[in-house]
Amino acid sequence: MMLWKEMPMEMGNGTTVQEFTLEGFPAIQHLGKVLFLVHLLAYLASITGNAVIVTITCANSRLQTPMYFFLSTFSFFECCFISAVIPKLLVIFLLGRQTISFLACFIQAFVFVYLGAAGFLLIAVMSVDRYMAICKPLHYPTIMNLKTCFLLVTACFTLAFTLITSLVVKVSQLSFCGPHVIPHFFCDLGALIHLSCSDTKSVEMLVFVLALLILLTSLIITVMAYSNIVVTIVRLPSAKERQKAFSTCSSHLIVLSMIYGSCVFIYVKPKQMNKLDSNREAALVNTVVTPLLNPVIYTLRNKQVHQALRETMCRMKISR
Repeated sequence: MMLWKEMPMEMGNGTTVQEFTLEGFPAIQHLGKVLFLVHLLAYLASITGNAVIVTITCANSRLQTPMYFFLSTFSFFECCFISAVIPKLLVIFLLGRQTISFLACFIQAFVFVYLGAAGFLLIAVMSVDRYMAICKPLHYPTIMNLKTCFLLVTACFTLAFTLITSLVVKVSQLSFCGPHVIPHFFCDLGALIHLSCSDTKSVEMLVFVLALLILLTSLIITVMAYSNIVVTIVRLPSAKERQKAFSTCSSHLIVLSMIYGSCVFIYVKPKQMNKLDSNREAALVNTVVTPLLNPVIYTLRNKQVHQALRETMCRMKISR
């Protein structure tokens, strides 16, 4: 198999590459059709589950609150996030087509990193929302109105777009002169940087600064918000009130543990261990497992979502 082809003319950045090859999972590639079926079912279940949350939030007036507005936005984000990666993985498993064009590779890398950054910022906003609802209940309806929620979500995606666009453009301007095999099942930006034959010190520093800025900021805001929430819950006089207050954000805590846990496992490693280390299994947690479990956690642990889902299903039966 040819791993790359030279183009008739060099690109502006000195790169003479038309396509990369995604290595995928070579050790188990012979189980391609089985893996295709498993990941297809997980992908469809994740899309369906998150789409259901978005639909019932929009359709049920009881769920048109800041908390569920952010939840439906997060579910929509999850659908886009996994759709940036999983379809190509399915093609690799089913057809064995591991090549991806230079342009398509960088588009996939941009969408993945952009949605990942926006997701962490959105998590911080969701944490602040829970803090306001539990710790400042009297001011909550006034501060967290629909306009404020919309502005916060817009700010998350705008800030992420601004930060990530500059990074991906800078990486795309590097020279790639071989090897062109990406040891991953998608175009991971870190792997692309390590494949470059240019001086990548400035790019690596930019990646480090942006990762630190986005991840650390999100984590600090989230930890501070939930620390205050725990203190407030502990001070509640009634055990029933404490249980009710904690149940409103327990599902959020479970999701946070999975997301931050998998990202720490992938990215917080010594530099020498990180070179072309694909972290494929850990990345699957972020791109397949977590988005699949999110709707299950939110629906099974939330009575309001249960009620809204039953009402929606009843209305569908009556309309027939």
